[in-house]
Amino acid sequence: MSNPAPLTWRDEERSFTVSLGDLDIATYTYDATDEQRESPRPFFHPLRTTAGETVSAYRPWDHVWHKGIAWSLPHFGEDNFWGGPSYRRGKDYQWLPNNGRMKHERILEAGTDDAGFHFSHALTWWTQPGEHVVDEIRTLRINAGPDAESWTLVFETAMTNESGHDIHIGSPTTEGRENAGYGGLFWRGPREFTGGRIVGPDGRTGEELRGSRGPWLAFVGQHDDTCRHSTVLIADDTANAQHPPEWFARSEPFACFGPAPFFSKEVTFAAGETMVNRYAVVIADGDSGQERLARLASVATDALRQAKVKAGA
Repeated sequence: MSNPAPLTWRDEERSFTVSLGDLDIATYTYDATDEQRESPRPFFHPLRTTAGETVSAYRPWDHVWHKGIAWSLPHFGEDNFWGGPSYRRGKDYQWLPNNGRMKHERILEAGTDDAGFHFSHALTWWTQPGEHVVDEIRTLRINAGPDAESWTLVFETAMTNESGHDIHIGSPTTEGRENAGYGGLFWRGPREFTGGRIVGPDGRTGEELRGSRGPWLAFVGQHDDTCRHSTVLIADDTANAQHPPEWFARSEPFACFGPAPFFSKEVTFAAGETMVNRYAVVIADGDSGQERLARLASVATDALRQAKVKAGA
């Protein structure tokens, strides 16, 4: 087992980049300047494996509001913090003046320690008409994997409803579109991952996993040019209210997936309530069979446990 390369980071004003040795593995834009119709919000892109392969897409032509990995909610009451058109029962998708914005306010902490890199910042959520609805504290941790072939991102969001009223969080499925329950921590893969392999903990594969529940889900894709494979695995924290979550996943006509805690049932976000969700994302070089995926899931679980210890949870 080789030792991981040293982990460093640099702030680039509206974004930061984390590196393993000389390789940039993750850039997080914390102060986004996208168009209003794309629901400006923080996002990770590019994301790279330890072999240097890019495993994320930014503003793909088919859905320009897809941004690498981002916390995105399409049905936040009547508002859209996902981007693009909104699905409405009996009316299909419509462009509405409801694309909200997650606005970066200030960095709370940033740096490295024995556990890796950590970053937290305060955000406010604003509807398109200008109503302040959420205060959020977002905490991110990145650490190198034990085998120098992977690294892990722990993503934690703590949202407080500041709107003064209850908000019902759902999805296109809760609005009437069958098996389209996307919303939450969402990953959009590179174009060459189209047709890749979606894999669950029990060994089942394919888009039949969309809407299924499980503690984690993975996607294995193959790159153009090098023809190498890469693996992305996302694990849900056991403390999340909807654990184990339903998952949204596709390999056609493009690669994407993520835990969807509001997939098939609306959740009431009460006025003044703080809602916490935490996930671990493992970015791994190479193809992955079921045995390796189980090991990567264990790495994710360990990262979540360590993050909770650091947070005092």
